[in-house]
Amino acid sequence: MERPINTLFMLSSVDGKISTGDSDELDVDRDFPLIDGVKEGLGQYYEIEKTTDYFSLNSGRVWAKIGLNEKTDIPKKIPNLKLVVIDNKPHLNENGIKYIAKKCEKLIVVTTNKKHPAYKISDEIGNVDFIEYKAEIDFKDMFEKLKRDFGAERVTIQTGGTLNSVFLRSGLIDYVSLVVCPALIGGKDTSTLIDGESLHSGYELSKIKSLDLKSINILKDSYVHFIYKVNN
Repeated sequence: MERPINTLFMLSSVDGKISTGDSDELDVDRDFPLIDGVKEGLGQYYEIEKTTDYFSLNSGRVWAKIGLNEKTDIPKKIPNLKLVVIDNKPHLNENGIKYIAKKCEKLIVVTTNKKHPAYKISDEIGNVDFIEYKAEIDFKDMFEKLKRDFGAERVTIQTGGTLNSVFLRSGLIDYVSLVVCPALIGGKDTSTLIDGESLHSGYELSKIKSLDLKSINILKDSYVHFIYKVNN
């Protein structure tokens, strides 16, 4: 395979929500610890997260949403960890970039924004590389470059519902590792595991990906961990 084996690793409610609402002020990392019946087993998700791949891909929007731009503490560096961030707007500022870079061995910024703040401070930080595109990110090419240029054999994806949809429908997700918490959140505008544009007719049913269940682990406090193989 010319690209890495990619696993989508997410925490969701029983109804598939990966956020607690439709505002950036609402986030599962901040909000689940406040909810009785959910907070008790939440630590199991973070323990499983520690066992994921050394290459981890996320978006600048997700990292900004959880407050990395405002962090003032010094994070514990994780050996061998390579963090990949997709960030065009940009959502991350200089402080956020510095904080993330201190946490990992290598930070790889994927962007179309020539004025991204990471460029300004990359020499100062020393462990930042870039995958650059002119107008639109070619995600198939991006994953191929992660393998060819950076040695990524396996990548864990933890992006939001819109990017998850792009990856899934492009055949770029091989496995889904899903930790389901005992909660129903609701809300038609609240992000789900897979968002993106809805299907509009029966002619598009081929875009639906079936799954093969590989394992199921019933955790404590009514949490469940599923692993599926995606049939691409």
